[in-house]
Amino acid sequence: MSRRRLYRLSVTSQTHTLFVAHETSVILSAFQQQKEVRLKSSPADLVTETDQQVEKMLISAIRRKYPQHRFIGEESVAAGEAVELTDSPTWIIDPIDGTVNFVHRFPFVAVSIAFTVNKQTEFGIVYSCVEDKLFHAQRGRGAYLNGKPLCSDIHRCVVVTEIGAESRSITCCVLLCYSVRALGTAAVDMCQVATGGADAYYHIGMHCWDIAASTIIVLEAGGVVMDTDGSEFDMMSRKVIAASSSAVANGIAQVVQAFPCRRDNEAASKRKCDTQSERAVAQPTACVLHEL
Repeated sequence: MSRRRLYRLSVTSQTHTLFVAHETSVILSAFQQQKEVRLKSSPADLVTETDQQVEKMLISAIRRKYPQHRFIGEESVAAGEAVELTDSPTWIIDPIDGTVNFVHRFPFVAVSIAFTVNKQTEFGIVYSCVEDKLFHAQRGRGAYLNGKPLCSDIHRCVVVTEIGAESRSITCCVLLCYSVRALGTAAVDMCQVATGGADAYYHIGMHCWDIAASTIIVLEAGGVVMDTDGSEFDMMSRKVIAASSSAVANGIAQVVQAFPCRRDNEAASKRKCDTQSERAVAQPTACVLHEL
């Protein structure tokens, strides 16, 4: 299947064309090369020139067509921009979700783009570049993988999460059904629930740009998305459970033990200070998922 895909999406009731082929080719051409890597907030939070280049390209291309729209981009926030999700049309962008994978040539790397209006996601794209898999969804119109409809429907439990330097919600998960997987990219992790490849995904500590697009993909595939405490999902909270059913989601919510996690839309200075404080929290707690 050609990597030069043409994506047609509805934006404020009008059909427009969005090309991501150029940005994808930049990622793929850099994938096998040596990269100049810098640390951001932690040893697990990396950035490369390619992250920054791809985000600038995407924002520039979209802004030319929609000069009044707002943006929340991972690298822009890292450079000091505030995270402000308002009622205005807003694009939430993660240029490379899975930068650690990208640096180590582990083949799960994705571009994640979501479009929101009135703080509600209208459509989302997650493109897993190396796999050449395009996940996309539009509110009320279903979710798709490479043009084929997705339906989340699986009855035995495979859970996807991330366990890294900043992911202290668990040390291990013991499941009575199947096992736990971690791909290293929240966007692609969450899309596995939409495909039925995984029954659930949960994470504490990711950011809105990691999951904004995949959230609507899961919902449009018939899945459930909620906060890790079982309450309504809040994109800014940095806590999420996505599951194939309410029963599975609620079962995970009952056993996951959350740690303090500051919201994405807090002031940048406070967020930086609180991130340092969060690292001093006690060691992870193990949890056991019983008969989901």
